Amino acid sequence: MVRFEQSAILVLSLLVLTAMAMAIEEASCRRAAPRIMFQQSDSEDLPFSAATSVLAPILINLGFHEFAMGVQGVSSVPTLLNTWSGPSTIFALTDSSIHSCSSCSTTRLFQEHTVSGLFSFQHLRSLDFGTKIETIFPGRCITVTSDSNSTKIFIEGVEITHPDLFNNGFMLVHGLDGFASQLSPFSCNVERFAPLSFPPPLPHPQPSDPPEVPPSFYMIRLMLSDAMLRLRISGFGILALAMRVKYADLVQLQNMTVFALDDATIFSGGHEYISNVRFHIVPNMLLMADDLSKLPVKTVLPTLAHGQTLEVTNSGGGSSPVRINYVRLKIPDAVHNLKIVVHSLFLPFPHLHPRVGGDSNNAAGPDVTELDGEMDPIPTDKIEIEDHHRL
Repeated sequence: MVRFEQSAILVLSLLVLTAMAMAIEEASCRRAAPRIMFQQSDSEDLPFSAATSVLAPILINLGFHEFAMGVQGVSSVPTLLNTWSGPSTIFALTDSSIHSCSSCSTTRLFQEHTVSGLFSFQHLRSLDFGTKIETIFPGRCITVTSDSNSTKIFIEGVEITHPDLFNNGFMLVHGLDGFASQLSPFSCNVERFAPLSFPPPLPHPQPSDPPEVPPSFYMIRLMLSDAMLRLRISGFGILALAMRVKYADLVQLQNMTVFALDDATIFSGGHEYISNVRFHIVPNMLLMADDLSKLPVKTVLPTLAHGQTLEVTNSGGGSSPVRINYVRLKIPDAVHNLKIVVHSLFLPFPHLHPRVGGDSNNAAGPDVTELDGEMDPIPTDKIEIEDHHRL
């Protein structure tokens, strides 16, 4: 009996020792197994800037050749990217977008279109209209907007045409196509540029309520701020200042078409435009270049100047450019967003009215002669009337 008990104890001990050995071996194997993760240094997380060597080829493969050139200069300038070790989202501009801003630095555009954190297209759609996100360029923020049902998302007024092009959990790339511009120093604080503050957030809709859209008043304020910033950067600083002066009037409109002279043209002889800005704004009509080209001759367009209108004197089509009050456009769709479009002109619009009691056979010729093809001769049954309305 004693021998049987001793044998049982010995067998039990061997079983316990075997189980312990197997547990130790399994734990050792687990510790030795490699973990799949992003490589990190022993002392601290690897900065995202170290990943720029692989980012440029990714952008090139996605078709953003010009934008990829801006990656190279990031490591040499102080940005949040040099210390940030987490994921980032890149809003990549197409080559045509970058070409639209000849004075823009590709490195600067890259910095101002890269933000910390992963912002998928679905996440961007859930953000409040006008949400600002700080970029890796210190003191610069992008503004996220959307259409009425959030099917289209805009970054600084430029539409995300190719969402979620690349996402490896560390870098996310969206494709943007539209007019490119550098951000303003006031981009993180729109209150310093637009004197009115945004209204309080809309109440959370109930299941029985119809879907709500951003109020048009709210939308036009944001679009005005966006347009004024773009105009300042694009060489239309005087127009941007005039729009700020008349902000209270412009914010009441649904949308607008603006005909503009750039600063260089105004300073070289187009001073008349300064006192006639209202005459160059068509209220509550968003007329892109394609829309203008489809207007028939003698179409009358209202303006903000009381009792004064514009007239389509030559419809577009073929090799013949559209002309308003006998003046052709210099740069159609120079600046535009959801509510505002700005067309650049060679000359200010003349004020045309039928000559009262005039002789249609007057041999004196047209009131204004053609200037390098920029303006058609005005018929003798029209007369230019000086206007002294201020802004």
